[in-house]
Amino acid sequence: MNGFYADKQAAAPVRPEVVEAMLPYFTENFGNPQSLHSVGQKAARALQTAREQVARLINCQPEEIVFVSSGSEANNLAIKGLALANQARGKQIVVSTIEHASVLKAAKLLEKLGFKAVSVPVDSYGLVDPGKVAEAITPDTVLVSVMMANNEVGTIEPVAEIASLCRSKGVLFHSDAVAAVGNIPVEVRAIGLDALSLAADQFGGPKGAAALYLKKGTKITPLVDGGVQESNRRAGTENVPAIVGLGQAAELARKEMDSKARHLTQLRDRLIRGVLAGLDEVILTGHPERRLPHHASFCVKFVEGEAMLLGLDLIGIQVASGSACTSKSLRTSHVLTAMGLDPAVAQGSLVLTLLDETREEQVDYFLEKFPPVVRRLREMSPLYTRFLEEKKDVHR
Repeated sequence: MNGFYADKQAAAPVRPEVVEAMLPYFTENFGNPQSLHSVGQKAARALQTAREQVARLINCQPEEIVFVSSGSEANNLAIKGLALANQARGKQIVVSTIEHASVLKAAKLLEKLGFKAVSVPVDSYGLVDPGKVAEAITPDTVLVSVMMANNEVGTIEPVAEIASLCRSKGVLFHSDAVAAVGNIPVEVRAIGLDALSLAADQFGGPKGAAALYLKKGTKITPLVDGGVQESNRRAGTENVPAIVGLGQAAELARKEMDSKARHLTQLRDRLIRGVLAGLDEVILTGHPERRLPHHASFCVKFVEGEAMLLGLDLIGIQVASGSACTSKSLRTSHVLTAMGLDPAVAQGSLVLTLLDETREEQVDYFLEKFPPVVRRLREMSPLYTRFLEEKKDVHR
């Protein structure tokens, strides 16, 4: 047993096939894709191949792919760029309460520029009700953004229904699909999206490579000026090795997704059943069925998430507490509180996201070692002691 790494959402190893594809573009194929000479054009062809590979993964046209540096940049470009480019049509945007910070903070910035941002609530599973989105849309609404799957609780949202109602009302619809693309089938045409964010590091590619799908003909205001790259939608010299890696990872994900999803779903369900059977006062967060195949998340009462994380790390188990972007914050998860969880309970958040290579014996190792860690921490918790005393009084 070599431990158990279950924090894919934050970082995962780059696949060897991806590294191999990237390496030549650091050395002999080092050209700038904007250069007209043969060295530059070799890099330009590599970019076009990667664009085609990413397009095949989500079923769109290659020219509808805009390469960027991260999922957060893709979200910022979508929210700010679409709102600013289309503000003559209206100055209201609609987002859900459980969006990634890169969406929520982009929406807040737009409010400083005269836009109105409306937040749509979720239910106790973290599901957005399309009816609530419909109620939030007004004649002034120009953009709706609802994530495809939540990175913290794993719930998969009804984006096709939301896209349909947005289309019927003439409103642009963007989805942050960073947690979804490469892990579950995503077809932008079938769903009816105008824009979608994805990132390579969620499906075996390198950090620093991501993309925004932008439906052909959709106007957008660039956030980075100064060059003609990405058809004038995102200036800056292209990170050719990383983009090549994104393309190769997309090709592998497209071919292997179904078999890996079946494997991970079995391990995920084994993990969830084991945790709930092995400990009392534990809540499964997110939807029990509509969730990512590699994702399990819980709130453990009377224990802080950070304490569990550190205790598990000492015995070779790496997990997360809350989203990767807020794990160093002492604030309660906005996702869990939006789902109606008591802030004190939400402090006991634990998130496990499984690598494709995760084995059954690793899950069993976690299920063996996790309960003793929780019990030790609860022994030091005055809240748990009080809970046990009150429980005894009830049964006297």
